[in-house]
Amino acid sequence: MSVSDKTAVVTGAGSKRGIGRATAHALAAAGWNIAVLDLDEAGAKDVATEIAEQHGVQAVGVGCDVTDAASVEAALAVVESAVPPVGAVVNNAGITSPTPFLEVTSEEWERIFAVNVRGSYNVTRRLAPGLVERGFGRIVFLSSVSAERGGGVFGGVAYSAAKAGQLGFARALARELGPNGVTVNSVAPGLIDTDITAGKLVGEKEKQVLAGVPVGRKGRAADVADLITYLC
Repeated sequence: MSVSDKTAVVTGAGSKRGIGRATAHALAAAGWNIAVLDLDEAGAKDVATEIAEQHGVQAVGVGCDVTDAASVEAALAVVESAVPPVGAVVNNAGITSPTPFLEVTSEEWERIFAVNVRGSYNVTRRLAPGLVERGFGRIVFLSSVSAERGGGVFGGVAYSAAKAGQLGFARALARELGPNGVTVNSVAPGLIDTDITAGKLVGEKEKQVLAGVPVGRKGRAADVADLITYLC
């Protein structure tokens, strides 16, 4: 299957050491054109320039607040005028929260759900009709092992609940869009070495966590990026 005539949209790919950026590079290496949406517009444009130069594909970076439907609409209008039709959507944009449930405020709860769940909804709802119409699409959600085991090293209840919401979102959407040639999957990474986790797990606590990891190390952003690329 050739994807050189299709574009993959990756949200939250502006961070220099994040899963999103690694995914954008992996998809570009596989032949996809790339659209990066990120709250940090300069970061999004920087990634797009880097990808175009390194992989020889078309790439565009656009500033976007995924929690705001109008911002998503404006950003994707730019994408659709700049690169080939969208064939893949990677809902990577997300934020975490370690706040214990008895301390979490309604504002904090809403903020975590706004980015992780509503953000994924806004982007997917806007792009899914085109995927269905063209009879081909790949949608990937970035959930977390925290959603499956009930919390984790960094994620509190709000984060786990939001990421679990993405799992249900993906499963139901897969059933609905599958007959139209659109596959939907969710990846649930464990402890990955990114800017989010940098310096937050050290000493004895790090040893205890890594003792439960079969390969004995933190995951790398490239590990997740390769899986997402396979699913796309």
